[in-house]
Amino acid sequence: MRKHTDFLVIGSGIAGLTFALKAAKYGKVTIVTKANLVDSNTRYAQGGIAAVFREPDSFEKHIKDTLVAGDGFCDEEVVRMVVQNAPDRIKELINLGVTFDQTGDGSYDLAREGGHTEYRILHHKDKTGEAIQYTLMDQVRNNKNISIFEHHFAIEILTQHHLGEILKKNYPDINCYGAYVADLKNQKVITVLSKVTVIATGGMGNVYMTTTNPEIATGDGVAMVYRAKGVIENMEFVQFHPTALWDPNKRPNFLITEALRGYGAILKNMSGESFMKRYDSRESLAPRDIVARAIDNEMKIWGDDHVWLDCTHLEPEGLKDHFPNVYEHCLARGIDITKDMIPVVPAVHYSCGGIKVDMDGQSSINRLYALGESSSTGLHGANRLASNSLIEAVVYAHNAAEHSGPRLKELSYEEGIPDWDYKGTTHLEEMILVTQNYKEVQSIMSNYVGIVRSDLRLERALVRLEIIFKETESLYKRSLVSKKICELRNIINVGYIIIKMAKNRHESVGLHYSIDHPRRAITEF
Repeated sequence: MRKHTDFLVIGSGIAGLTFALKAAKYGKVTIVTKANLVDSNTRYAQGGIAAVFREPDSFEKHIKDTLVAGDGFCDEEVVRMVVQNAPDRIKELINLGVTFDQTGDGSYDLAREGGHTEYRILHHKDKTGEAIQYTLMDQVRNNKNISIFEHHFAIEILTQHHLGEILKKNYPDINCYGAYVADLKNQKVITVLSKVTVIATGGMGNVYMTTTNPEIATGDGVAMVYRAKGVIENMEFVQFHPTALWDPNKRPNFLITEALRGYGAILKNMSGESFMKRYDSRESLAPRDIVARAIDNEMKIWGDDHVWLDCTHLEPEGLKDHFPNVYEHCLARGIDITKDMIPVVPAVHYSCGGIKVDMDGQSSINRLYALGESSSTGLHGANRLASNSLIEAVVYAHNAAEHSGPRLKELSYEEGIPDWDYKGTTHLEEMILVTQNYKEVQSIMSNYVGIVRSDLRLERALVRLEIIFKETESLYKRSLVSKKICELRNIINVGYIIIKMAKNRHESVGLHYSIDHPRRAITEF
């Protein structure tokens, strides 16, 4: 089966949906998403979206905060572009129907989070991502130029490789012609030919055991582009959110928003000590990498599974009003945050690296764009500043749509791409072969490639992952396509990339911390 479309968008979070809406004025858009349209990392974003909205804040302050958090690895030109365009992109969201909390005088109720020197976080209670997601979904569903295919899994992007050419890493003229997409409900693979393809598949949290990401976050876009010989960068910079609710029986781990610490909550160890003052002058509002390592160290010192986040000194009604989602979720677990401290642990939250793109969202592969968490724009550097991810997604979605739309008239479909070859494949004999390898990958990455790394741990991780890779590839080649085996392939690919890039980083910087390599000299901004 074959399908033709002007724009193929893979993913349905804030980046993919925003792009689809903006691209629809230029041509026909097809969105494919492997679960329901609502299932994305965006929906789980609690804190908010960062932008300069009033004095004493300024573009220069937001730029400096971003550069400092990124530990010298940000592209300053990109940072300036995103920060300066942020207010206009947020106004567009507001015009679409997104509501952000306001004060009694009608001004926006701006919050402050770790690493920010000013109050600049727009939010909808503690469900900002959900508010944005549902608004964009309504707009997309009502646009006649946009077709939505839920429960459709993009397996591979289509390039000259599928025309019989041998492509190697750094090949200069790779073109993307669409993707092979598995219709999961009908168990068939569709050849989707497109003039422009957009990767907006989100994060890769499920490469690890403990994550705030939903189960769909398996690094699909990065893995596909890696296999297609596109350029991937900075994957060693894995951001652990410092405060996820500790609950060994739940997955994903519920995120305790950073805005709670901005509101006045304090991290404490098992002795009741406010320990962050020993690690950073900004204490509980230090950037995420510092806070996550501090919590990790305190857990090791005390031999416990978590530390505490204390909100009990805060005014109860204000706390419940500002953070109803956190309050209700914790209460359902038997924790009244107005009276009880919250047990928290670091959990994988965000990938600062990904598919390398330019300021228009173009990847190294022609006709292929990457947006949101699956991309590496240069904004985040070695550590993302809180609430910069949502704004990055809408800014780059805008840029990509405005760049790719006018290109349609010069692009054509590659009809020589063959349809999917089912020859020699059968139904998977035993699902345990997939599920066991999946768990092993997560265990390897969590134990050897976590918050604190070493050369020995990375080498052991690589050796073990290579064994699982060979087993899985053999299984994949003889099995009919399924969501589980495709996701397993992808987390193996992504895990491999993280390990290799971590091994090649001979310094401790940002989110990459190795006991075998010294801290790079701090850059002044």
